[in-house]
Amino acid sequence: MIENKKKPNPIDIHVGSRIRLRRTMLGMSQEKLGEALGITFQQIQKYEKGTNRVGASRLQNISAILNVPVSFFFEDAPGDGGSGSGASGMAEASSSNYVVDFLSSSEGLQLNRAFVKIGDPKVRRKIVDLVKALAADVDSE
Repeated sequence: MIENKKKPNPIDIHVGSRIRLRRTMLGMSQEKLGEALGITFQQIQKYEKGTNRVGASRLQNISAILNVPVSFFFEDAPGDGGSGSGASGMAEASSSNYVVDFLSSSEGLQLNRAFVKIGDPKVRRKIVDLVKALAADVDSE
Protein backbone atom coordinates (compact mmCIF):
# COMPACT_ATOMS: atom_id res chain seq x y z
CA MET A 1 0.00 0.00 0.00
CA ILE A 2 2.56 2.54 -1.14
CA GLU A 3 -0.13 4.17 -3.30
CA ASN A 4 -0.01 7.40 -1.25
CA LYS A 5 0.90 9.62 -4.19
CA LYS A 6 -2.26 11.18 -5.51
CA LYS A 7 -2.74 10.90 -9.27
CA PRO A 8 -3.93 14.03 -11.10
CA ASN A 9 -7.59 14.08 -12.04
CA PRO A 10 -8.13 13.36 -15.78
CA ILE A 11 -10.08 16.63 -16.13
CA ASP A 12 -7.19 18.60 -14.60
CA ILE A 13 -4.78 16.90 -17.01
CA HIS A 14 -7.09 17.71 -19.94
CA VAL A 15 -7.55 21.36 -18.94
CA GLY A 16 -3.78 21.67 -18.51
CA SER A 17 -3.09 20.15 -21.93
CA ARG A 18 -5.58 22.58 -23.50
CA ILE A 19 -3.82 25.50 -21.77
CA ARG A 20 -0.50 24.24 -23.18
CA LEU A 21 -2.02 23.73 -26.64
CA ARG A 22 -3.41 27.26 -26.84
CA ARG A 23 -0.29 28.83 -25.32
CA THR A 24 1.98 27.09 -27.84
CA MET A 25 -0.38 27.92 -30.73
CA LEU A 26 0.09 31.58 -29.82
CA GLY A 27 3.86 31.14 -29.50
CA MET A 28 3.70 32.25 -25.87
CA SER A 29 6.22 30.96 -23.33
CA GLN A 30 5.32 29.61 -19.91
CA GLU A 31 7.24 32.56 -18.47
CA LYS A 32 5.15 35.08 -20.41
CA LEU A 33 1.87 33.48 -19.34
CA GLY A 34 3.10 33.32 -15.75
CA GLU A 35 4.06 37.01 -15.81
CA ALA A 36 0.64 37.97 -17.13
CA LEU A 37 -0.97 36.01 -14.29
CA GLY A 38 1.50 37.14 -11.62
CA ILE A 39 2.74 33.59 -10.96
CA THR A 40 5.90 31.59 -11.75
CA PHE A 41 6.49 29.54 -14.88
CA GLN A 42 6.83 26.53 -12.56
CA GLN A 43 3.22 27.01 -11.53
CA ILE A 44 2.23 27.11 -15.21
CA GLN A 45 4.11 23.82 -15.69
CA LYS A 46 2.15 22.27 -12.83
CA TYR A 47 -1.15 23.48 -14.32
CA GLU A 48 -0.22 22.14 -17.77
CA LYS A 49 0.69 18.70 -16.36
CA GLY A 50 -2.48 18.60 -14.28
CA THR A 51 -0.40 18.31 -11.09
CA ASN A 52 -2.09 21.43 -9.71
CA ARG A 53 -5.74 22.21 -10.33
CA VAL A 54 -6.56 25.57 -11.93
CA GLY A 55 -9.09 27.55 -9.91
CA ALA A 56 -12.12 29.11 -11.58
CA SER A 57 -10.95 32.73 -11.36
CA ARG A 58 -7.46 31.82 -12.58
CA LEU A 59 -8.94 29.85 -15.51
CA GLN A 60 -11.05 32.92 -16.36
CA ASN A 61 -7.86 35.03 -16.41
CA ILE A 62 -6.02 32.45 -18.52
CA SER A 63 -8.90 32.37 -21.02
CA ALA A 64 -8.75 36.17 -21.35
CA ILE A 65 -4.96 36.17 -21.82
CA LEU A 66 -5.07 33.32 -24.36
CA ASN A 67 -8.12 34.86 -26.06
CA VAL A 68 -10.41 31.82 -25.91
CA PRO A 69 -13.66 31.17 -24.04
CA VAL A 70 -13.38 29.18 -20.80
CA SER A 71 -15.30 26.36 -22.52
CA PHE A 72 -12.28 25.85 -24.82
CA PHE A 73 -10.41 24.18 -21.96
CA PHE A 74 -13.17 21.59 -21.48
CA GLU A 75 -13.80 20.66 -25.13
CA ASP A 76 -13.53 16.87 -25.57
CA ALA A 77 -12.82 16.43 -21.87
CA PRO A 78 -12.73 12.84 -20.56
CA GLY A 79 -15.98 11.67 -19.01
CA ASP A 80 -17.84 14.41 -20.88
CA GLY A 81 -21.15 12.57 -20.41
CA GLY A 82 -22.94 13.95 -23.46
CA SER A 83 -25.97 12.16 -24.90
CA GLY A 84 -24.10 9.97 -27.37
CA SER A 85 -23.35 6.29 -26.95
CA GLY A 86 -20.13 5.17 -25.30
CA ALA A 87 -18.61 3.78 -28.51
CA SER A 88 -19.03 6.90 -30.60
CA GLY A 89 -17.82 9.03 -27.70
CA MET A 90 -14.61 7.03 -27.60
CA ALA A 91 -14.16 7.45 -31.35
CA GLU A 92 -14.62 11.20 -31.05
CA ALA A 93 -12.20 11.40 -28.14
CA SER A 94 -9.50 9.50 -29.99
CA SER A 95 -9.90 11.65 -33.10
CA SER A 96 -9.73 14.85 -31.05
CA ASN A 97 -6.67 13.49 -29.21
CA TYR A 98 -5.07 12.99 -32.61
CA VAL A 99 -5.69 16.65 -33.41
CA VAL A 100 -4.30 17.80 -30.06
CA ASP A 101 -1.24 15.56 -30.53
CA PHE A 102 -0.73 16.93 -34.04
CA LEU A 103 -1.06 20.56 -32.97
CA SER A 104 1.33 19.91 -30.09
CA SER A 105 3.99 18.57 -32.47
CA SER A 106 6.64 20.81 -34.01
CA GLU A 107 5.35 20.19 -37.55
CA GLY A 108 1.74 20.75 -36.54
CA LEU A 109 2.55 24.05 -34.87
CA GLN A 110 4.62 25.25 -37.83
CA LEU A 111 1.92 24.27 -40.29
CA ASN A 112 -0.81 25.88 -38.20
CA ARG A 113 1.10 29.14 -37.71
CA ALA A 114 1.94 29.41 -41.39
CA PHE A 115 -1.60 28.48 -42.49
CA VAL A 116 -3.33 31.12 -40.34
CA LYS A 117 -1.05 33.80 -41.82
CA ILE A 118 -2.49 33.15 -45.29
CA GLY A 119 -5.05 35.90 -45.76
CA ASP A 120 -6.68 34.72 -48.98
CA PRO A 121 -9.46 32.17 -48.29
CA LYS A 122 -9.15 30.77 -51.84
CA VAL A 123 -5.47 30.00 -51.28
CA ARG A 124 -6.27 28.32 -47.95
CA ARG A 125 -8.96 26.23 -49.67
CA LYS A 126 -6.47 25.15 -52.36
CA ILE A 127 -3.98 24.11 -49.68
CA VAL A 128 -6.63 22.03 -47.94
CA ASP A 129 -7.53 20.42 -51.28
CA LEU A 130 -3.83 19.71 -51.96
CA VAL A 131 -3.34 18.06 -48.57
CA LYS A 132 -6.50 15.95 -49.07
CA ALA A 133 -5.24 14.86 -52.50
CA LEU A 134 -1.83 13.94 -51.07
CA ALA A 135 -3.50 11.97 -48.27
CA ALA A 136 -5.70 10.14 -50.81
CA ASP A 137 -2.56 9.18 -52.79
CA VAL A 138 -1.04 7.69 -49.65
CA ASP A 139 -4.27 5.77 -48.89
CA SER A 140 -4.40 4.27 -52.40
CA GLU A 141 -0.84 2.87 -52.25
